[in-house]
Amino acid sequence: MAALRMSSPAFGHDDPLPARFTADGDDVSPPLTWSGVPEGTKELVIICDDPDADEGVFTHWVVYGMAPETAELPEGVPDDAVIDEPVALLQGLNEYGDIGYRGPEPDEDAGPHRLFFRLYALDAELDLSPGATRLELRRATKGHVLESTELVGIV
Repeated sequence: MAALRMSSPAFGHDDPLPARFTADGDDVSPPLTWSGVPEGTKELVIICDDPDADEGVFTHWVVYGMAPETAELPEGVPDDAVIDEPVALLQGLNEYGDIGYRGPEPDEDAGPHRLFFRLYALDAELDLSPGATRLELRRATKGHVLESTELVGIV
């Protein structure tokens, strides 16, 4: 089976993140697609964060509870903790204390930042309520990651 891969029709790996996905634009989540989900996957998880933030790793999006058959997320996932359509998923808290995606706030004086969209294929279904934090998700996934991949946008 092919390796787990993630991409976006809106930007390429290590390319600039279009402004509409930032606080300066529409501040909506970008569309993401993936393939090569390994056999035995029980749940898919996405964590989006910026490791270059002044305050350390800054979380922009936490998504979990996705079925292994899921192969994409559309642009503009609503900021609800529980979503049933078009993709069933749960969302957690970002670093702003909000549910759902919140894009970066570009600061030209701070230099470029990397926004990592990481997809994890897990061998277990997580027992997490809606609204989990990145730290809670990381703890729950420990020892359950079958494979992971990432897509990086530059801001």
